[in-house]
Order: sequence, then structure tokens, then C-alpha cells
Amino acid sequence: MSDPIEGLVTALLKELGEDPGRDGLERTPTRVSAAMRRFTEGYDQDPISILNNALFSVDYDEMVLVRDIDFYSLCEHHMVPFFGRIHVGYIPDGKVVGLSKIPRLVEMFSRRLQVQERLTTQIAETIETVLKPRGVGVVVESKHLCMMMRGVEKQNSYAITSSLRGEFEQDSKTRQEFMGFLRLNREPFV
Repeated sequence: MSDPIEGLVTALLKELGEDPGRDGLERTPTRVSAAMRRFTEGYDQDPISILNNALFSVDYDEMVLVRDIDFYSLCEHHMVPFFGRIHVGYIPDGKVVGLSKIPRLVEMFSRRLQVQERLTTQIAETIETVLKPRGVGVVVESKHLCMMMRGVEKQNSYAITSSLRGEFEQDSKTRQEFMGFLRLNREPFV
């Protein structure tokens, strides 16, 4: 076995009472190792460099919003998936970032073992640090398989978290505008 994760998966299968050499499981350690490396590749990326190479000076001072960014992550408590949509808005103060960089930032942070609350604040903090906007808002909606498959086993529950900074936090009109944009022309999260 070339990857240490493969040996751990083999040991796990044995501990669960399975035969890792049986048909259907013989390549499972390799597949699980590759999947876990992909699911956690965000540790190998730098959030600042994702945004820094796409900053542009622009005379624009209205809200920029990228919404309905799909994401998948692993809960750090059970290593079970949680997934959903992330909405990111900011009000520039002389600088904007290439729009594709915001989903890349979401992808990077979601490709780490996470809790939804930290994921929400990490995105907001990074945008605040790099762009220095007048305000930033992040809203995350997600379903957690750890709540659906184990524990309370509630299939229709989902969690919403937010991180509001600057004008999004201090100005109720800005906050209402941001939240209003999130309700426009969209299907409910299911």
C-alpha cells in the first residue's frame, strides 16, 4: 500500500467485520484514500493567494453578490458530509475581486474538515482581510448527514449561518437589501 490512508481503511474494514480482500472491497482502501485526499485538498491551498491574484481597482461602490454557490464538506465531528449553498456579498472600497475567485474561496474552505459556523466566518474574514471592503456578508444554508443518518435522524432539517461585517452589520438597510437579494427568484433549499 503506497498511501498510509489505505492501511487505515484496511484496518477499519477488518475492525467492522469485513474481509478487505473480498470481491467489491479489494480496491476500496485505494478509492477511499483518493476520495479523502480530494475531500480535504483545501488544506494545501492558501486563501489569500486565491484572491490576491485577481484584485482590480474599480470605481464601484454598490453591493456585489455571488449567490447559490454549491458546496460539499465533511463535518469534523463525524467525518460525514454536509452540503448546501453559500451566498457571498460585499461592498467594494476601491477594489473588486474576479467573480470566479469567490466560488474558489468557498471550495477551498469547504475542502477541509469543518463546522458550518467556522466555514461561514472563514470566508467572510478572508474577503474582509484581502479586499478591505466597506462590508461583507456571508450566508450558508446546508443539510448535515450527521443529523439525517444518525443522532436525531431528522430528514427535513437544515442549518443557516451568517457572518455580517462592516456596513452589513451596522446598517440595517444594507443588511435588508442583502437578505432581500437572497430571496429573489429562487427555489427553497431542500
